[in-house]
Amino acid sequence: MSSSVITMACLTSSRLCARVQDKLLCQFGHKVRRQTVFVKLKPPGPSPLRIFGKTCQRVTTCGPPCGSSSTSATAGLVRRLASSLQSTNTGSLPDYGTQIVDPYRLLEDDLNGIYEDIRAELEKNTNQTELNTIATYYFDGQGKALRPMVAILMARAVNYHVYGENSALLTSQRHVAMISEMIHSASLIHDDVIDQSDFRRGKPSVNVLWNHKKVAMAGDFILAVASMMIARLRSDEVTLVLSQVVTDLVQGEFMQLGSKETENERFAHYLTKTYRKTASLIANSVKAVALLSGADESTSELAFQYGRNLGLSFQLVDDLLDFVSSAQAMGKPTAADLKLGLATAPVLFACEKYPELNPMIMRRFQEAGDVEKAFELVHKSRGLEQTRFLARKHGAEAARLAAELADSPYQKGLVITADLVLNRIK
Repeated sequence: MSSSVITMACLTSSRLCARVQDKLLCQFGHKVRRQTVFVKLKPPGPSPLRIFGKTCQRVTTCGPPCGSSSTSATAGLVRRLASSLQSTNTGSLPDYGTQIVDPYRLLEDDLNGIYEDIRAELEKNTNQTELNTIATYYFDGQGKALRPMVAILMARAVNYHVYGENSALLTSQRHVAMISEMIHSASLIHDDVIDQSDFRRGKPSVNVLWNHKKVAMAGDFILAVASMMIARLRSDEVTLVLSQVVTDLVQGEFMQLGSKETENERFAHYLTKTYRKTASLIANSVKAVALLSGADESTSELAFQYGRNLGLSFQLVDDLLDFVSSAQAMGKPTAADLKLGLATAPVLFACEKYPELNPMIMRRFQEAGDVEKAFELVHKSRGLEQTRFLARKHGAEAARLAAELADSPYQKGLVITADLVLNRIK
């Protein structure tokens, strides 16, 4: 295991500790109740972020209380997000003096209609009905809309940081949020073809409903329309930043098809692949909106590093959920990565205790019984626990970076988003 990742980890009933890059990172853990409705950070003090649940806590800054009606797509997103918290037991992040902010309610007007706008962009660029149907299949409002939410949240936070409370969201920044979701969905379509997936987001995947050639071309079409939108931003710097995302996605997919012999090389390979396939999109999207705001180089780099750490934390939790969540909660089969021959963080950590996993990794779990045995050994090892530590490390760093921006509801939302990513169940 790479010493730059985690060299020591321990777990007790009251304390979570991980030595990361020769520094001891410790946060006190608190039990949290389930069925979360609103997210609340306590006033400044030693207590970490607490998530309250069971009954709806009426909070004036969070929008309507439970039971109020809303027909917007964003209200649905809020409900889905609330139902997806608190199963990974990753623990909450440090308190940065943040007050009560629900990122989705905070951005309700900005996010409202974002899927409709994406579908309209795709529809106006083709007269092929079937192509449009395939391309718009995943833009049905059933996703978490995490990437556009984070992009808009960073845009508003940086605008406030640079210009103060009278700043407004730029149209170009909202377009970056749309582009980020389009690139993400195009990658999902291509992944479905490569992996031969049957389900995505709780419904049949595109490659089940249409032939692979048409599906692959639909993914290319989404990327083409996204590229046209990037060109309309008329910023060479932003064009370079967002183009890097597509380059990283392709390289990450290629990396996923291979493996390394030694444990240190293997973990470095995994982290680089994870950055390219998942974190690059978030990191470069939030950097793009910071550049569009006119932010200086240090603020743009802060945005990038926030997105990088948030993206790595997100994927580590995703890899964890593949071992601990139900297929119903995930909307796709669990242990899917093992079945695809992929060794993710829990498996790589488990190798330390069970070296018999190494030959299974090299043959990509292709022999009879490999998937079941690997799944069992991961649960018997500390692989899941160590994956939580690493996810928490990146989540804490994202929250720390967000806290350096000027104090605003949007900056607070960025801190809370890091916690939401750590505690999701799908």
